[in-house]
Amino acid sequence: MFDDIRPYRDDEVAAVIEKLINEKDLQASIASLKLAKLYQFAPSLACSIVKWSLKFRAQKFHNIEQIQIEVAKYLHHLIKKSTDGFSFSGIENIDTSKPALFISNHRDIVLDVALVNLALYKNGISTVEAAVGDNLLHQPWVADLMRINKSFIVKRNEENKRAMLKASKQLSAYIHDTVANRQQNIWIAQREGRAKDGIDKTNAALISMLLLNKDKQTPIAEYLEQLNIVPVSISYEFDPCDNDKAIELAEKEATGNYVKQEGEDLKSITQGLVGQKGRVHIEFCQAIKGDFADSKAIAAEIDKEIISNYKLYDSNLVAHATLNREQADSSVLEQLNQRMENLTAEQKHWLLTMYANPVSAKQAL
Repeated sequence: MFDDIRPYRDDEVAAVIEKLINEKDLQASIASLKLAKLYQFAPSLACSIVKWSLKFRAQKFHNIEQIQIEVAKYLHHLIKKSTDGFSFSGIENIDTSKPALFISNHRDIVLDVALVNLALYKNGISTVEAAVGDNLLHQPWVADLMRINKSFIVKRNEENKRAMLKASKQLSAYIHDTVANRQQNIWIAQREGRAKDGIDKTNAALISMLLLNKDKQTPIAEYLEQLNIVPVSISYEFDPCDNDKAIELAEKEATGNYVKQEGEDLKSITQGLVGQKGRVHIEFCQAIKGDFADSKAIAAEIDKEIISNYKLYDSNLVAHATLNREQADSSVLEQLNQRMENLTAEQKHWLLTMYANPVSAKQAL
């Protein structure tokens, strides 16, 4: 029932790794990043070196947990190199006697869930199965790479409404089965796509999807108890992709449209991982409980938790002050100006807006 969307299991690891090692596009992607000069002049040699390296490193992977431990090591290294500190709080809000459905705001394609996982891992709590949209999985090997690291697929590109409804029902059933029956934590973003404008708003359609699997006799409060939704608020002092997001937002404002370049998602993933982020904080919020009238009311409660627990940095406060022509910290403003030096006036306005919007959201609570 779920074989086309679920993560891979331990008994599938060996075959999937073998397939990935021999995947020429994956070899080329790694070679172009890690052996850029050699790949430019001798692509075949660079890919052969990558294949040998993958084969050597993969010898120690026999199950999913071993892969996750390796990912955790890489994350520790990444945090040291690309942040000025990673903090988290609110772990006490997680009832560890049962699994949770973590719903977070969405700023970075890969790092949001990776950091949630790291915080859980450091506290001896089981890591999550993470939702990933099939719009990011243009090639089968990318899907394999995600599914071998506890990701499940969200189908967004079905050809008609009937197929979309079928996919939504399958996803709803999968999430409920995973949390309530298989006793496994899950993570999903509060909306499709990153909040490029800094407005963290839960899509009520996401909640409607989660409730599709609920039978009519079960009260909403009881079903929410089974899902155990825990909102998570993630805040980055600086966004490594802020320039790209500002350019996209300005283009959309000017023309009503923005067309992604080929390989843009991969570029965003890479930039989000290795780019400088300043400080990063994660807050685990109170679980969503009670009887709600509908999915919009549940979404509003999730928003309230995420926004009220969002950690504001000086980058947010200074951007907000600047847009409102108020006095701002000159050293932080200088940092923002350096980030914006290659942008047009419209693009600069959008970059400041994305940093300022979390302040506006808190003020509006």
